[in-house]
Amino acid sequence: MQSAGGSRLAAHGYFVTGTDTGVGKTVVACALLHALAQRGLRSIGMKAVAAGGTEIDGTLVNDDVADLRAASSVPAPLDLVNPYCFAAPIAPHIAAAEAGVEIELDRLQRAFLALRALADCVIVEGAGGFLVPLGPRIDMRDLAVRLALPVILVVGLRLGCLNHALLTAESVERAGLRLGGWVANHIDPDMARADENVRALKSRLQAPLLARIPYCGTMPAAHVACEINIDLLHALPPSS
Repeated sequence: MQSAGGSRLAAHGYFVTGTDTGVGKTVVACALLHALAQRGLRSIGMKAVAAGGTEIDGTLVNDDVADLRAASSVPAPLDLVNPYCFAAPIAPHIAAAEAGVEIELDRLQRAFLALRALADCVIVEGAGGFLVPLGPRIDMRDLAVRLALPVILVVGLRLGCLNHALLTAESVERAGLRLGGWVANHIDPDMARADENVRALKSRLQAPLLARIPYCGTMPAAHVACEINIDLLHALPPSS
């Protein structure tokens, strides 16, 4: 039987965004999936839109999507886990335009709801940052709003991260979403005053610091899961 905290956690999913591309969103999303599984919760990762894929047996497969599927504790069809995949590793709206495809929020929402029916918790990973365009009139923020999920922000610790993190948090709040937590990920091993930067964010972000991941190159997501204090998420009420 799940604890009361586990039940609250299972009542919704989380939307993982980042201060930029290449800051460790996939590692954190996979780590969350492992942490959920360790609690006995059925979890599925979703990458709604992926740009950069390799054709395997006639199907485009993105590396991040493959990692999310491997970390999930429940199997799910690829077209639900990753409804849109484009070959070129470029901005999603450009990739979609070049492929003659319109990214539809309705399709993404249907896929999410189908995954949610299979699992206790769905971890949705965004592409790039929170405001990355998905088309002429929609962006990643619109997807997060449509899914109505608490947001987990991955902050890539490097020079400039304070501004990027605070602007992203402000955008999340203005969108009417809840910042459920944030993760400090050391992506620059030579960053000066990293401790001071983390303290500055802790004093300004109205959400718990879930983990501070040391610079490690290629630490497996299962190991990163041990760094995440998932108990801090348990106190959050379900999304409306």
